[in-house]
Amino acid sequence: MSDSDASKTKTPSAGVATTDDAADALEAVSSQIHDFAGVPGKSSEAGAGVQECGGKDPKKFFRVWHPWNFAPKKASDIDVAMENLKKKLNTGGWVIKDLYHDNSPNKALNLVADNDAKKVSVRITQYSKADPPSLGITTISGCYQVPEGETVEQF
Repeated sequence: MSDSDASKTKTPSAGVATTDDAADALEAVSSQIHDFAGVPGKSSEAGAGVQECGGKDPKKFFRVWHPWNFAPKKASDIDVAMENLKKKLNTGGWVIKDLYHDNSPNKALNLVADNDAKKVSVRITQYSKADPPSLGITTISGCYQVPEGETVEQF
């Protein structure tokens, strides 16, 4: 379900929901991931957004994504947070699909995990050398269909 997987496989159906309900559900998943980090810190205030489901009617089908950033209170906690996330994102329905260092100059560690039951994927990038060090986190849902008689609300 991650963006890289979406091009290889069909995006799973996440069921029927309004855009607001889907956004609330995805933000709850983001909150759980924040808790999984297990260290004190500050999260950015970015809210969820709506995307099209490739190849489907954009008035009836959508995905929700929620990009945000987490900066631990102590810079040294960035590694602790990522270790906690690696452990927690292999439990409770979460499965780590990919763990790799990217091609950036800092070779940032990236983690991609899916939760098939929740029809959600998360991509986490560890920016250890940033000032302050932080985690870039994006959660994204499967493909929802709006209830009969409604259309996708963009935000």
